[in-house]
Amino acid sequence: MTSGRFAVGTAARDGAVAVGVAAAQLVTGLSAERSAGAVEPLGYVLLVAGGLTLAAGRRAPVSVLAATGACALGYQAAGFDVPVVAYLFAVYAAMRAGHRRATVTASVILLAVLPLAALVSLHDGGEAYARARGALEIAWLIAAGAAGEALRQAERRADEAERTREETARRRADEERLHIARELHDSLTHQISVIKVQAEVAVHLAQRRGEDVPEALRVIREAGREASRDLRATLEALRDDGKAPPLGMDHVPELVDRARASGLAATLTVDGQRPDVPAPVDRTAYRIVQESLTNVVRHAGAASATVRIDYRPDALAIRVDDDGTATPGGSPGAGVGLTGMRERVAALGGRLVAEPRAGGGFTVQAELPVERAS
Repeated sequence: MTSGRFAVGTAARDGAVAVGVAAAQLVTGLSAERSAGAVEPLGYVLLVAGGLTLAAGRRAPVSVLAATGACALGYQAAGFDVPVVAYLFAVYAAMRAGHRRATVTASVILLAVLPLAALVSLHDGGEAYARARGALEIAWLIAAGAAGEALRQAERRADEAERTREETARRRADEERLHIARELHDSLTHQISVIKVQAEVAVHLAQRRGEDVPEALRVIREAGREASRDLRATLEALRDDGKAPPLGMDHVPELVDRARASGLAATLTVDGQRPDVPAPVDRTAYRIVQESLTNVVRHAGAASATVRIDYRPDALAIRVDDDGTATPGGSPGAGVGLTGMRERVAALGGRLVAEPRAGGGFTVQAELPVERAS
């Protein structure tokens, strides 16, 4: 929206300059001396047209340069002794846009042809050349070109400085991201690996001795595996500058399969046609399903759970229900991680409801706006 207002404002300023130059040339033409054979209607039209052409100077500087030069030659040939103000503006615009060769070439041609144009309306060649020199002050032509080139160089240096600042900020962000990845790897990877390996060994030894494996031990083993996967994906994303695809809605079926493997009768239902979901929404939706199913397996005492994904035109809706022991008014057994879910959803401007149902069990409902997040 800001760029649109800027474009409109720039076009309005260019139009105002074009109208002002056209009016100045027309007033000058009305008050200037004209040859006896002056073609007044044509001359007035060319004076105005040369000025109005400047409105397109920012979009097509070379074309405007040629058009204003042609108009200058035309009204000189029509007998109007008027300075080529519009052409000076066109020289400035073309030089600012970086068209130095085209500007110099067009100006040399105009300087050479302008006396010939004046000869069309005058019989004395010396007088024609003098009038041509008066119409186009070479010093002003050079000044206009120099001003355009100076501004172009200033803008180029400003762009280079901005790129340098962006590159410096990006490099610092990369360094910080790699530092975080190293810290996570050094501080968490070892501990999580120890937890996972110890749980795996304990389960293996119990099974080999024919003993019943405690449910808590199974939960610790699964939690260790899941934490290891998540940490590995996070480290890859940090080290690859986000180029590695993060876990998202495409991985929800894997969450449901793991829940089934733990003994929960979990089902997944997807409604609607999936749109281009923004990455933050995609990641948050995955985390909501992950946290909800984890809570069901660990805390709900449920036998079954359902996951429903509804892709709507303006939102992504998620609902996870279980048939656990939670009841209204009781302590929500699936409360672990709810604060993190609420924070994620609130950051996207969405809505989250997590509460026991009247008939028993727990429900997590989330609605994530797609348009606002994008």
